[in-house]
Amino acid sequence: MKINKSHLKRIIDKFKNKKILVIGDLMIDEYIWGKVSRISPEAPIPVVDVEKEEFKPGGAANVILNLTSLGAKVYSAGVVGDDVVAHKLLKYLKKNRVNTEPIVVDKKRPTTIKTRVIAHSQQVVRIDREKRILLSQNIINQMIDKIKKNIKNVNAVIFSDYGKGVITEELVKFVVKNAKTEIINVDPKPKNIKIFKDVTLISPNKKEAQEATGVHIENENDIDKAAEELKKITNTKAILLTRGEEGMTLYFENQKYHIPTVAREVYDVTGAGDTVISVVTLALTAGANFRDSAYLSNIAAGKIVAEIGVAVLKPNELKGAVDEI
Repeated sequence: MKINKSHLKRIIDKFKNKKILVIGDLMIDEYIWGKVSRISPEAPIPVVDVEKEEFKPGGAANVILNLTSLGAKVYSAGVVGDDVVAHKLLKYLKKNRVNTEPIVVDKKRPTTIKTRVIAHSQQVVRIDREKRILLSQNIINQMIDKIKKNIKNVNAVIFSDYGKGVITEELVKFVVKNAKTEIINVDPKPKNIKIFKDVTLISPNKKEAQEATGVHIENENDIDKAAEELKKITNTKAILLTRGEEGMTLYFENQKYHIPTVAREVYDVTGAGDTVISVVTLALTAGANFRDSAYLSNIAAGKIVAEIGVAVLKPNELKGAVDEI
């Protein structure tokens, strides 16, 4: 597929000040960095000598940071607990000029925190502290009331679904019915795929597509079957199926485009899906077609996986990545 680099860079220039509503599972990613030089005498496990700790927004909050880093104005809708972690997260988002007014505090559930212990550039263990339960009707109503105030004014909506119970069928139906924008994109979890009816684009990875459709994927025909089934389930306009080292495949209007990966080195795939849904959405709001939007998101993801830990790109960095292809 022939790509006009100047055209892609003009698309990136149009990202600035696009208004995006992100609805999803907000969380904190904690990174504990250290070294391993011995095995514990208590059990056959490595002992990590801690050198530094980092707290970064994760889940839907990482989508938000991807968007703000690229120049967008973001409205964040989601749920946090009444705890210290929530305070850190909200402070971080506000510092990045994110509108946090649509976020609801639920005193019955903690703010999700994922702790990754990393030694010598390798994850040793991950610890999750969370409650994966459906929201109460009262919290859902509060979210809808807050979203109502912003949904008419945004250029696009992103559902960032991490399966923690924040995104419900009632919420999706409300957004699809009331959003003025035609761009409603989804990074889905397989168990929730059926609730994302009549959206613009869904972007599952290969494993998620297999789980969502029941199609066992072993070859290219299976990929096509899974995409066809996803189309039947969601009635989405486009499917952007990410395939790791195989790149990604775009399906829309009975057409198929395969985009090979541009990643030269892969150190950490954490957050790659967040980057894809962020960039493809911004490109669509900038007037790009599905194909150019997907290609640009592929370039961005190739840059992100070369970094350890969750990372984001600035417009000039994304332009630089375009020049490198």
